[in-house]
Amino acid sequence: MLPENLRTQAADRLVENVKSYGLHLTTGFLGTPYLCHVLTRFGYTDLAYKLLLQEDYPSWLYPVKMGATTIWERWDGQKPDSSFQTPGMNSFNHYAYGAIGDWMYRTMVGIDTYEDGVGYQHIKIQPHIGGGFTHASATMQTYYGTVSSGWKIDNGNIILDVEVPANATATVYMPAPNAEAVTENGKPVSTLAEIKVVGAEKGYVQLKIGSGKYQFVAGR
Repeated sequence: MLPENLRTQAADRLVENVKSYGLHLTTGFLGTPYLCHVLTRFGYTDLAYKLLLQEDYPSWLYPVKMGATTIWERWDGQKPDSSFQTPGMNSFNHYAYGAIGDWMYRTMVGIDTYEDGVGYQHIKIQPHIGGGFTHASATMQTYYGTVSSGWKIDNGNIILDVEVPANATATVYMPAPNAEAVTENGKPVSTLAEIKVVGAEKGYVQLKIGSGKYQFVAGR
């Protein structure tokens, strides 16, 4: 809705708003699905991770600490004193606040799509490492087959395992300072015919790959 020249300013105000509430969630069903995606888009992934890991009400982990195994309709469907909200609006199996799962798949682990290859025919793999996590992984079943991405930090190295299904391609954004720092199966990616180095951008090296399983390694 905003023109391009006002979006950064709006994102900065969003950040200040989140901080003013002590890194707690104040969004409802309409705002929650977009909150962390917008923070990441404008360079505030660290703040998105802080929201993800917040444990006090209102937050995603507050219900978990209260024993939840499903997504609640209200941030405090069960109050800290173990009493419950009004039953008129207090479902314990709701979808909307669980939208953070989309951010975890698309951003934390990095499995996303491009408009030129719908249905995961052209896949984007761009993990965002942070939050104190040392590893994260996810797998999806698409019409083309299995797509997976998993990263871990090991002895100062970033290891990224990727699976691309048959008849699909992927552009992988590998966290690395340059292409010379990246290997696949122990070999420099710049020497491999099946991997095309297509650029570098904001701490990532962009690699174009076809179907198959890959393990990329880069020093931090």
